[in-house]
Amino acid sequence: MNNDTGTRKSPCRNILLPTLALIVVICDQVVKFWISRCSGFAEGVYPPCGGIEIIPGFFSIVYTTNSGAAWGMFSGFGYALAILGIAALAAIYIFRKQLELEKRSMQIVFGMMIGGIIGNLVDRMFIGRVTDFLDFQIGSYRWPTFNIADSAMVVAACLYVIIGLFAHNDGEKITKDPSRADKN
Repeated sequence: MNNDTGTRKSPCRNILLPTLALIVVICDQVVKFWISRCSGFAEGVYPPCGGIEIIPGFFSIVYTTNSGAAWGMFSGFGYALAILGIAALAAIYIFRKQLELEKRSMQIVFGMMIGGIIGNLVDRMFIGRVTDFLDFQIGSYRWPTFNIADSAMVVAACLYVIIGLFAHNDGEKITKDPSRADKN
């Protein structure tokens, strides 16, 4: 018990972020391992000749790799992207107070973000490219194949924007109650 405030500090207060990051990394790496080494999928072969078609003409599990970033951008710059990932992790650590990582919502957001960064960083550092396997097709358009790490980072970014839109800097929700509006 803290004598100054009379409140108890929970020893598990900041465990959500690392736990969520670890879950993302483990899920991402286990599935990537299965896709690349155990599934028997040929790399870059799409249904009907390869992969597993989950929803015909819409969603498949395939095996592809990407030495760049989203949509194949920066292909061949894997080491630069790895350095960028490490820099992003360092920035999150350095600016942890400004990012309000003590808040539960930010622990969720940055747990997913950090897990996604690390998941793809492991691939870049150990195999030189990122393994992707989630393949969506709408009509004749095939969305770039992605993975769990990518998904976690996109969801985290969306949550960050949503939280930013609906919360003040002090963490209170925005209210339409006119009695709470500032009167100048």
